[in-house]
Amino acid sequence: MVRGTNWLGDAVMTVPALRALRRVFPDAEITLYTRTETANLFLEADFVDSVIAFSPGRSSIKRFFDHIHSLRAGNYELAILLTNSWESALVAMLASIPTRIGYDHEHRGIVLTDAIPVPKWKADRHEVHFYLNLIGEIEEKYSGTRAISNEPPNAELMVSFPRQNDARGLLKRNGAGMNRPIVALGVGSTNSRAKRWPAISYALLADRLKAELEVDVLLIGSEGDRTAADEVMASSKSDLIDLTGKTSVADAAAILSTIDLLISNDMGLAHIAPSTGTPTIVIFGPTDPVTTRPFSNNAEVVRIPVGCSPCMLRDCPIDHRCMTNVSVDDILAKALNTLRLHER
Repeated sequence: MVRGTNWLGDAVMTVPALRALRRVFPDAEITLYTRTETANLFLEADFVDSVIAFSPGRSSIKRFFDHIHSLRAGNYELAILLTNSWESALVAMLASIPTRIGYDHEHRGIVLTDAIPVPKWKADRHEVHFYLNLIGEIEEKYSGTRAISNEPPNAELMVSFPRQNDARGLLKRNGAGMNRPIVALGVGSTNSRAKRWPAISYALLADRLKAELEVDVLLIGSEGDRTAADEVMASSKSDLIDLTGKTSVADAAAILSTIDLLISNDMGLAHIAPSTGTPTIVIFGPTDPVTTRPFSNNAEVVRIPVGCSPCMLRDCPIDHRCMTNVSVDDILAKALNTLRLHER
């Protein structure tokens, strides 16, 4: 049993580790136990045998015992914790899973059978390597070798042709002209207002994309991005396609795999799109691209260096200069260049 991460971006960053785990245990029955939102990313994954999705729920006590019951029923021999929480480690122990491997984060090693020290380099390398290192420790434990460091990490997400065709049908029904390029905008960020490029900037960008590049512009995101999307829609003078809060994560991934470009804040979509092969421009401000940028050659990071960034704050206490200094002209130029390079 692999306890998956809780956020979409983190889930994508675990894909190379899950692929490596399948190589380490080619004949094992691997179950990914993860939140409903992230579970939908793995509908067609060939590196896990099954996915069990759970909802976070309202009652933490009820959720806690539900987790124990569910995992105990699985009769798992080995639990691998990609999460760093005490709760996930304690649940695995109380579910009587005999071998439990995870990082010794905040001294939770007392409820693990194999507590892996947090690498000293964690703050200096991409999170993908943090998850891969855990699988490397497991490989060494069970085979005496550590071949993971010799493998190029692969974060690709599979989206089948039927799912892509359904996505194209959804886009067409909502007004997309399928003979024109489609550019999606990820204007929200549910867990941080500081990560959002201003709505007025997105609105101006959308207007110029439509007027100067003759593309269809799509807003996409979860219901938690609704406020940001409404602000963009209110400020734009163009006819935009708004699917914010109208798709599942699986549907959003399929849509992103069919379009020509995503321009986004540092959010889950910015990790999903490039992993499906779609060019992505992601605007970074308060967060650190060294550790959390999309792990793909399909992604380009835009960041204006300022003295207070990365601060990792959810709300900017001053003037939000790390984001407001990013110009519409600059993003538009990068969009034009990307579309030219990836003409269909």
